[in-house]
Amino acid sequence: MIDLHCHTTLSDGSLGIEDVIEQAKRTNIEWLSITDHDTMASFSRADVLAERAGVKILHGVELSAWDKERNRKVHILCYAPSKPNRLEGLCLKCCEIRRDCSKEMIEKVMQKFPITQESILKHTTGSKSIFKQHIMRALIDYGYALEFYGELDKELFNPQFGSCYVEREYPDVNFVIDLIHTSKGVAVMAHPAQYDSIELLEELAKQGRIDGVEIDHYSADESYKKRLIEIAEKYDLIQTGGSDFHGLYNNVPTHLGSGQTTKENLDRILKLAASLKQT
Repeated sequence: MIDLHCHTTLSDGSLGIEDVIEQAKRTNIEWLSITDHDTMASFSRADVLAERAGVKILHGVELSAWDKERNRKVHILCYAPSKPNRLEGLCLKCCEIRRDCSKEMIEKVMQKFPITQESILKHTTGSKSIFKQHIMRALIDYGYALEFYGELDKELFNPQFGSCYVEREYPDVNFVIDLIHTSKGVAVMAHPAQYDSIELLEELAKQGRIDGVEIDHYSADESYKKRLIEIAEKYDLIQTGGSDFHGLYNNVPTHLGSGQTTKENLDRILKLAASLKQT
C-alpha cells in the first residue's frame, strides 16, 4: 500500500506526525508521503519516526498556486526535492497569504459570534497557518455548530457566497512548478476535480511542464478519473493517488490508504527524482 497524500497538525490535519505514521503502520502502508500545505517541517521528524515504525517516507509538500487564466486556486504536490531549501521562500509567502486571509476571516466571524481569537488559536498549535477548520472547531466548541461541514460552514466559508470567506491570489502555477523543478523535485497536480483544473492540466502537460497527476482521490468520480487517465496516458504523466487524510477535518470519511499509488508509479517518481538530483 502506497499513500502519497496526507496531512498533520503542521497544517490542517487533526493528528500529529507520530499518530499518522503509527496509523500508517497499523494499516500496512509501506510508503507514505506527508504533504502538509506549504511547509516541509515534517521532513526530519517523519524520517526518524518512520524508520522506527518500519514505514518508508517519500518527502512531500502540497503547494498553493494560482491559475491566472481561470482566476482560481490550484494545488501542486512536490515530491522528493533534493534541494528543499529552494522552496522555503515560496512556503513562507504562501503561509503569509493564508495568514492574512485567516486574520480577516476571524475578524468577520467574531463580529457574528462571541468567541475569542484565543479559542481559535489553541487549535492551531504546531500549524504553520490558521485554516477555516480551526475556526469551525472553535465554533463547535461553543455550541454554534455540531459538524465541520454543515450549514454554518456553508453560510460562513463557502467560496462562492460565504459571508466570512476570504481568498487571495497565490503565486502563479507556472512559477510554482518551475521552483519545484529548481528544487529537483517532482511536480504532480493534486486533485484536479477539487478546483476543476482539467483544462489547466492538459495545458501544462502539452507544454511538458507537469510531471504527474493525482488520479485516485475521493473528489473525482469514475467519469472524471477516466478523463484524467486519458490525459495522463496521452502525455505519459505519472499517475498518483492518496487519501488526502486530514483526520477530524476531512469533509468526507477518509482514512489512510483510501487512495493509493501503484508501485510502478512510485518507481517512476523515485527514478525521476534521482535523475533530477544529478542535473
